[in-house]
This record gives sequence, C-alpha cells and structure tokens, in this order.
Amino acid sequence: MATVRGCNLPDDLYYNVENNVWARREADGTITVGMTAYACSLAGEIVAYTPKKAGKSIDQNKSVATVESGKWVGPVKAPVTGEIIASNDAVAAKPGTINGDPYNAGWLVRMKPVDWNAEAGVLVTGAAVAAAFEAKMNGEGFGGC
Repeated sequence: MATVRGCNLPDDLYYNVENNVWARREADGTITVGMTAYACSLAGEIVAYTPKKAGKSIDQNKSVATVESGKWVGPVKAPVTGEIIASNDAVAAKPGTINGDPYNAGWLVRMKPVDWNAEAGVLVTGAAVAAAFEAKMNGEGFGGC
C-alpha cells in the first residue's frame, strides 16, 4: 500500500487521480467505486450520501453519488462508464463510514462497466499511484491526511 502525506492509497486499486475516486475490479467483472482517503481528508467528516439509483447508466467522469460534509457538497465521479447495480445502504445510514474506511466498508456504488478494457487505461494503478498523488497534492498545496 502506498502512503502519501499520511493518506493511504492501496496500490491494487485503479484511481482517477483528478477526481479522487478509486475502482476495484471484482471477480465477476463489476467494479466497486469509492472516494480516496485524500478526498475524505479534503471534504472533512461526511454527513450525507445520496447515490444514483440502481439501473442508471453513468458516463465516465459523471456523478454516481453526491456526498456532503460540513464544508463541502459535491459529486463523486465515475472512474469508467457503466450502469449502477448497487449502492451502499450501510453508508447511507452512517455516512461517516466513508471517512473511517474509504476502501472497504465505505464503498459507494457498484457498477457494471460498459468497456473496462478501453477506459481503464486512463486510470492509475500499482507503483504509479504514489507519484501521481504526490504530484496532485503538491499542485493543490495539500498538507496531509
């Protein structure tokens, strides 16, 4: 796992660095999507989570959910184009789970990608994760998680 400025960034996930979201490819070909620890730190304690409905088709870089904290309301954007097949009811009941466990219990939606192989190429994974987020944090003047 990469750690950049105190933010954990598991290197087995796929990241849309610009939008601060991650995707985990599941064995059945679906993906699980969530916010990065960096995004959680920027937002502060999440107090509300409103996902798009299952069955909705979402284009890459369009909103799959809206999250709200005491200082920010904004979209969580899809890392790839696909159809939402599930949302996290446990997070809807307790939105702070996103901050406490962004890569496991705090996942936001599950999607069935339209063309994972074509779109995943723009996502960052593996050894490149730390450098990509270090550059983003430098550019944004981020002090750390």
